Amino acid sequence: MADECFGHSRLAAIYDPLDPDRSDLDAYLRMAEEFGARQVLDIGCGTGVFALLLADRGIDAVGVDPAPASIDVARAKPGSERVRWIRGDTADLPPLRVDLATMTANVAQAIADPLTWQKTLRGAYEALRPGGHLVFVTRDPARRAWEEWTPEISHRVTEVPGVGSVESWVRLVRRSLPLVTFRWTFVFGADGQVLTSDSTLRFREREEVERDLVTHGYEVESIRDAPDRPGKEFVFVARRRDHR
Repeated sequence: MADECFGHSRLAAIYDPLDPDRSDLDAYLRMAEEFGARQVLDIGCGTGVFALLLADRGIDAVGVDPAPASIDVARAKPGSERVRWIRGDTADLPPLRVDLATMTANVAQAIADPLTWQKTLRGAYEALRPGGHLVFVTRDPARRAWEEWTPEISHRVTEVPGVGSVESWVRLVRRSLPLVTFRWTFVFGADGQVLTSDSTLRFREREEVERDLVTHGYEVESIRDAPDRPGKEFVFVARRRDHR
């Protein structure tokens, strides 16, 4: 089930304008080059920003996401015909043999249900060629990122072309580790409509993620720092072993 900010058509349409700085994706582009990836699966592709950046570099990209509104936004973007878009999750993929599978931003943590997480790792494994890589990021729980999820820190007003002003802020709803729930509120200046979107993230310890990867047939090659958030996140680089 997709959060409202991805599944509601009005919120999906403003997702990119409200978060225009996607310099966090630069590290993934560099890794695609590092691994010589020619086919990439973007799990939880959202509105398609990363998949389209890959396509700009001549890479065969597949984007999968459970939120139809986000996929609709992705398909409406210039050049979207160069990407294969799939509504669903890794269980809905056709047979693939990609060089690289990615989960950028909050995707890995947003898969909060343990069973769904295991199915995602298994589905990514099946989509990778032997020796292919899975790369994703997750926040270090010790850094307590949720302490910054307050209206005082997050409040802003954004002018969105064709939409008008959108006021937004985030508030922590519940913390029961490893799960943390927060709520985004959006107020549309044009008509006063107020929409909210609740999200729950799972803050997994580094050792837990390593165990899950090994269990599902991966070798953890490295755990890197996120260049845009140094010291705050783990970037896992795992390789599919030939045999589990």
